[in-house]
Amino acid sequence: MLKSHMEAVEKQLLATSQIPANSGHSLHKGTPREAFIKEYLERHLPSNVAIGTGEIIDASSKPGQPRNQYDIVIYRRSYPKLDFGGGISGFLVESVIATIEVKSTLTQSEFGKAAKAARKCKVLIPSSTHIFSVGNVLPAVLNFIVAYDGPASMTTVHGWIATEYEKHGIPKVQFPPNEDQRLATPAAALDAVFVLGKGFLYFDNAMIGFSNEQQRRENPGAAWISCDTPSGSLLLLFLRIQGATETSELRLLNAVPYLSTYVLHGIQNLT
Repeated sequence: MLKSHMEAVEKQLLATSQIPANSGHSLHKGTPREAFIKEYLERHLPSNVAIGTGEIIDASSKPGQPRNQYDIVIYRRSYPKLDFGGGISGFLVESVIATIEVKSTLTQSEFGKAAKAARKCKVLIPSSTHIFSVGNVLPAVLNFIVAYDGPASMTTVHGWIATEYEKHGIPKVQFPPNEDQRLATPAAALDAVFVLGKGFLYFDNAMIGFSNEQQRRENPGAAWISCDTPSGSLLLLFLRIQGATETSELRLLNAVPYLSTYVLHGIQNLT
């Protein structure tokens, strides 16, 4: 049932995406397609998370400092956010589960921009106090691309990684031999790319995936899994995000580092 439903929704998204294709401005094509993905997520993800658009900050972020705007930010409702107006927010990195960059057509240039933005997100430093956790705890924020069109084969997308990562100074991740350590190793930038109706490519540190320990032992240098498929990309995206929201984890925001510039003079202790 889940598989059939997600396959039907994937086809629906592709069909609906043709509506703004008649627009004469690229922004008028891309914005509705972002909205279609947001609406899909809002209808299918659990109520403990919310969907927004905007910037992601950590305790070292400065006012007016250049930052990326992420098309879709999936965040925990229990954390605060900064309202910049116009539907744009500033999200504390401690609250963010995943980001999604939505592309009408995925090109190498657009892939590189998304990878650069993902890297900037990955290097943000959370400030929180760990109380307990049960299950697979994410090693970092997940960063995805969802595209409505792209190359005929996902191996083409994989071929962009070395060039674009080197261009933007993104390091290559070396997996440790231990399976548990592998799952705890974050991607350097992007975690997965989903091209609806064509296939997917993901970094092989996922709990839910199509590789196993034996295959990894036989090919220890393999870091990515790709598949060309006319359906199933949306289902895998859903499973990745749903799995990230299921972890039982209690972390309390440590706001003190965010207040490093909050200095008052004239404080008095009175009796």
